[in-house]
Amino acid sequence: MRTPVAVLCLMALALPPAHAQMGRGTIDAGSYKIEARVDLDAQTLQATAEVVFTPEDDRLMSASFELHGALNVTRVTDQEGRTLQAARSYEDSGLRVSFAEPLAKGKPTSLKFEYEGRLTGNEEGPIYGLAFAAISERGAYFLYPGRWFPVTGYTSDRFTMDLTVEAPDGFRAVASGLEKTDGNRYNFRTTQPGFAGNFALVRGVAQRVSAEGFNVDVWFRDEDAKPREWGEQTGKVMSYLTSVFGLPPVSNLMLVETGTRAPGGYSAPGILFVSTGQARRDPSDRVLANQLTRQWYGNLVSPVNRNHIWIANGVAKYAELLYQVHLNGEQVIEPEIRDLYVDAMTVTDAPVLQSARYEDYSPEFYAVTGSKGAATLHMLRSVMGDEKFGQLLKAVPERYANQSIHTDEFRKLAEELAAANLQGFFIQWLESTGAPEFKADYTILRTQSGFMVRGKITQDLDTFRMPVKLKIETEGNPEFETIEVVGPQTDFLVTTFGKPRRVVVDPDANVLRMTPQMRVSVAIRRGEQFAEVGAYNEALQEYQRALEVNRISSLAHYRVAEIFFLQGNYQSAANEFREAINGDLDPAWTEVWSHINLGKIFDITQQRERAINEYTQAIRTKDNTQGAQEEAAKYMKQPYERQGRGV
Repeated sequence: MRTPVAVLCLMALALPPAHAQMGRGTIDAGSYKIEARVDLDAQTLQATAEVVFTPEDDRLMSASFELHGALNVTRVTDQEGRTLQAARSYEDSGLRVSFAEPLAKGKPTSLKFEYEGRLTGNEEGPIYGLAFAAISERGAYFLYPGRWFPVTGYTSDRFTMDLTVEAPDGFRAVASGLEKTDGNRYNFRTTQPGFAGNFALVRGVAQRVSAEGFNVDVWFRDEDAKPREWGEQTGKVMSYLTSVFGLPPVSNLMLVETGTRAPGGYSAPGILFVSTGQARRDPSDRVLANQLTRQWYGNLVSPVNRNHIWIANGVAKYAELLYQVHLNGEQVIEPEIRDLYVDAMTVTDAPVLQSARYEDYSPEFYAVTGSKGAATLHMLRSVMGDEKFGQLLKAVPERYANQSIHTDEFRKLAEELAAANLQGFFIQWLESTGAPEFKADYTILRTQSGFMVRGKITQDLDTFRMPVKLKIETEGNPEFETIEVVGPQTDFLVTTFGKPRRVVVDPDANVLRMTPQMRVSVAIRRGEQFAEVGAYNEALQEYQRALEVNRISSLAHYRVAEIFFLQGNYQSAANEFREAINGDLDPAWTEVWSHINLGKIFDITQQRERAINEYTQAIRTKDNTQGAQEEAAKYMKQPYERQGRGV
């Protein structure tokens, strides 16, 4: 007998474990046909979504989807028109549909979902802390990670889409794909499999900006936004990325403003969605380089599943570095790589190829997939050489256009171009955790023709194997040698003309490795991450770890002082700001800002003369990092007033 309505189970506990569900398997979504109607005043979405899919397991009895928890499914029917049972798990946006009869493996079929709900942007969606779908009287946006339609195989299952949006009077829809318009109905159709399902309702006329051969239509609605500046910078970044990755998938782009709780940037095919906060500021070279790279890596070619998403996130992160070098020259490589490596080392409890265990968009997820992915690419560049590595970045989107890619396929393409076996390299950096800590012991011997350095490099990773550069500092010009470091101990023998004075392992800090300074930097970075979410005790523990390695770390003392200041413990804060000033002053800005914060403490405790003295010393540093000089001058004129109460 047919069930008259869908049975909606509201509790996740009603769902048995996946391994206990007989006949449950995976499906491959091929296409979606979606009809959507948006009511801006009521902030509601009404939609139907028909998905054509192919079972990948035989005798399939159910299939799982994800749908935003604020959307309610009213009916699910199969291709015969039969109403099916649908169970919801609101904790993880889960939606499981049970079929009327077992489905045969490899035989395409379809489901039709009818659903509706209110999306203000304040609901807790599938991704914690971010709103990927929101409706207001000023417009609306719906992005793929928001699961505003039933999604299967998130970020891995590519599909085509036929999307029709009924827009309110005075608004129009913008989305990826071929567009047809009939009154207030806008149809968008994609012909290549990818990650469609991103659209926005906008008002007025886009501001078209032509730059570097690209036309950019900017749909910014905020009065304080900077559409022309963003459009011009988008053209410049796209022009550079084209030289790195090859011809872009699209020649014209759209920039669309989203909202205040949206991510700073999100890249869909042909569209870059920019948050209101970002749109108000000057264009961010890093946001643009990262997100526009995803036109190639992420949209044109995508990882086969989330464990391989480092290919997209790592290349996008590395593109930030490449563009900074393009803008500012080779001198920025060292600090950029240092910051990248520090972030990569903040998470070491799982290898890159197990990144699916981390929550999407979390700091841990991006440390592993983005920063360590980019660090791996930088080291791969040193192994392959600049020319071959550049060829690799272009070859991947060319060979795997409109397809998914596995890490093994990426590796084999790199091996093909480098004419070398790179299996050990990829195992070390993507399938393993940890990083080596190099030590060099050596003896200098005189020979008839010069000098000889005989020594050994030790490190603590048994499976490590990688070419490492040695720098032999001599009384004349330095000499360089590359040594294949294999296992815990590697012997080396280097001859030089000039008398050697010192041997430096990995002088360019090219290898992701542990050093005392790295331990300090990583602990501080972890502490900063805890402090950002208000976990002050955990943050203080990390800063203390940094100080155990380097007692004079100005940055560690400064971060400790910040927490005491926030907690209203002004005496302890003052002590730590003094320690920062008397420390190694790395980075240099810790001096000026320690003086400013000491001035604030003295103002709070009604010691105006001492406060003015600290502001004066801040001005004398002439350091204007983060507007320090303006800040000091401001409080020279008017005392700082305590903000709220200590926690």
